[in-house]
Amino acid sequence: MADDKGKRDLRDRDRESAEDVYKVDCFANKMRISVPQLHELIRKHGSDRETLERESRTFRV
Repeated sequence: MADDKGKRDLRDRDRESAEDVYKVDCFANKMRISVPQLHELIRKHGSDRETLERESRTFRV
């Protein structure tokens, strides 16, 4: 049976959750920053993935 295309997922795929340990680790590794640095960025700038990617460049050495 085919999926109902009228049903949409309500999750925000452009947001980064600070509560999901696996996603936080993966995102921190991808951006080459530590997990505490990522948590600091989320506190300062919110959970928008694009903003976090841009701001993570300030922590890179």
